[in-house]
Amino acid sequence: MAKDQYFYALGRRKSATARVRLQGGKGNIVINDKPAAEYLEGSKYLLRKLEEPFVVLQQENKFDISVRVTGGGQTGQVEAIRLGIAKALTEMDENLKSTLKRADLLSRDPREKERKKFGLKGARKQRQFTKR
Repeated sequence: MAKDQYFYALGRRKSATARVRLQGGKGNIVINDKPAAEYLEGSKYLLRKLEEPFVVLQQENKFDISVRVTGGGQTGQVEAIRLGIAKALTEMDENLKSTLKRADLLSRDPREKERKKFGLKGARKQRQFTKR
């Protein structure tokens, strides 16, 4: 892979959207112009979740990743980034698709926040019922 060549993909989860650029490198992950460890405040669980597509393919520290992520919370953003990374890897090499699909890394989680309904306190919560 050439130094200036990159592969792009989009990942979404809940209200988070991640635009991922994947290129050859040493395994650096930059999220919104900050190193991943700094952006995720050193959460080892979330960092491991980010590297999951590479662990499944046994290709750790071979790619540099640059991400722009907006919306959602930290976990939603990390899962959006993870989906974006997996999609970018399949963009790079179509043969990796079956492995990533078996590891369930290429499917978007369709769950979204349910909207608040009028007359209720939330999406489903109602006022307390009184019999008398």
